Amino acid sequence: MDSGTAGRYRRFGEFEARGSSSCYELWALGIASDRGLLSLIDQLPQEKRQPNLVLAASRYLGVAETSFPEFRDWMLLHWDAVAEVVLARSTQTNEVGRAAVLVPVFAQLPGPLALIEVGASAGLCLYPDLFSYQYDDRNELHPDCGESGVVLRCATSGAAPIPDRLPQVVSRAGVDLNPLDVNDADEMRWLECLVWPGQPDRLRRLREAVAIARSRPADVVSGDLNEKVAELVHAAPKGATVVVFHSAVLAYSSVDERIRFEHTVRGLPCHWLSNEGSLVVESVADRLPVPPQDTPGRFVVALDGIPLGYAAAHGQTLDWFTTGPVR
Repeated sequence: MDSGTAGRYRRFGEFEARGSSSCYELWALGIASDRGLLSLIDQLPQEKRQPNLVLAASRYLGVAETSFPEFRDWMLLHWDAVAEVVLARSTQTNEVGRAAVLVPVFAQLPGPLALIEVGASAGLCLYPDLFSYQYDDRNELHPDCGESGVVLRCATSGAAPIPDRLPQVVSRAGVDLNPLDVNDADEMRWLECLVWPGQPDRLRRLREAVAIARSRPADVVSGDLNEKVAELVHAAPKGATVVVFHSAVLAYSSVDERIRFEHTVRGLPCHWLSNEGSLVVESVADRLPVPPQDTPGRFVVALDGIPLGYAAAHGQTLDWFTTGPVR
């Protein structure tokens, strides 16, 4: 048994699920102390042992939100089916809430914008200009066409540059190893299973974002981010400010792949906006004002490799620590 798996599930339960999903907290901490389930999970490839992936697969197959002993019994009975889903799927959460911590940066860049998302999943985060936002219970932003069905709420601290209007977006493109089709009911059901139990607001805004994406399809292509990003940048409309962005994506790449991606994107005629775990992009982590080990579970918003603030994993908070314009 790999003790690292136990620690991984314990950290997930204590730092990510706690306060966000009592069900996932209960299950993750239970798994962390259960030799039988840990031995099964350890039979999966290392990159497939993620709590999000294993738990979502069980929900995809119909496990109820129940006590850990009942969950454990169900998992032992259905493990072969769970493993099959885990091996066939990936964590493509497509959390649109993260747009709330990206918009303050998007809005400071000269428009119009050509957005390119790496690890785009179904491309739902490519519509930040078509969502509504509420910052600190007072600053409301809506698309030009009126209030959106997707309303994102974010609490801020520091001098977060909350814009007074949303950016203008003239093109939306993305790349993913396995793009999800917003018109495919089964693939959208998988996305819904990646929303944690006990979070009806996240589920509701996911469905609203899918409706937006169906009405205005983005160009999301299949391929490796390192091989496709340059092609997408060079295909962007002339005269637009090109922004390559990603959220909770690079953690699923190897260190060498991350370094290669950073080298590639820095050499392209674009801005690079990242929103990743505090230790994921080494060059960003080295420039943080607070040691990243002091901020478990938090993401770092960075523009062109310069860290600007800490963000909650699903965009609920933005703690801005820089001063002055971000351009």
